[in-house]
Amino acid sequence: MSTEKLDGVIVATALPYAEDPAAPAGLRPDLDRYAEHCRWLVANGCRGVGPNGSLGEYSSLTDAERRAVARTAIEAVGDNGIVVVGVHGVGAHQARHWAELAAEDGAHGVLCLPPTMYRANPGEVLHHFREVAKAGLPIMVYNNPIDTKVDLTPALLAEIAQIEHVVAVKEFSGDVRRVLEIREQAPELTVVAGADDVVLESLLMGATGWFAGFPNVFPAESARLYDLATQGKLAEARALYEPLVAAFRWDSRTEFVQAIKYGMDHVGRYGGPCRPPRGPLSPEQLDRLRADMTRAVDSLRAA
Repeated sequence: MSTEKLDGVIVATALPYAEDPAAPAGLRPDLDRYAEHCRWLVANGCRGVGPNGSLGEYSSLTDAERRAVARTAIEAVGDNGIVVVGVHGVGAHQARHWAELAAEDGAHGVLCLPPTMYRANPGEVLHHFREVAKAGLPIMVYNNPIDTKVDLTPALLAEIAQIEHVVAVKEFSGDVRRVLEIREQAPELTVVAGADDVVLESLLMGATGWFAGFPNVFPAESARLYDLATQGKLAEARALYEPLVAAFRWDSRTEFVQAIKYGMDHVGRYGGPCRPPRGPLSPEQLDRLRADMTRAVDSLRAA
């Protein structure tokens, strides 16, 4: 059994594209820019990166692109951090395949949803993760009942935790009560905050990881927030967190990929466009997002 807990701040990386008429939707992954982004995140205090998650638009990539993105992250980070590759798949055989490739390519762990596009029952969920575990890498299971329609309840997680190599859970239900329930029923699991807009609450209740979206925009500040929270420095953590929460709430909205990429552009990084099915933000959404980002940036400058 691995001793790797998959804790700390691991950034669910956004994927930059370059215009290319020959590529799907006229956009190809810009791997050079992506490698630079991964190195920048780790250099700014984040523990590692997570390629091929929802924020990384894995479901819009070809198989060749998906593997190239994972390999790029692993090579870019090197010995300076960890890489937790998204291996989500419709079936257990597909998720296991991606986990085996991640192991072959040198990943430190994998992030895995229950079966996607299918409302699996508990027995099917357990089978899914048992198959992924055969790749031999530490597994962070991902509870996202909003998108998968499958809820990895604390009781079900207690069963999943008995599978070899399952070491952590990314909890994205938005219910911070789950943190203590999981710690009670599956104490061996690392509880990882999955939603940016409840990260402080989750960390104060005992989560020890954050698989994060907005650190693509604010990596150093996010790493500091994590440190303050896990050290129990509540007043300082709240002062940093509260002006950021309006921006962080976009991480839990349908347009979170577009919003985080906009946030990167807003602070002078490169977010750029998205592949379908993600379309442009409406003028009303842009106005709101711009105001939320301006508040966040102004608060950080003032601090």
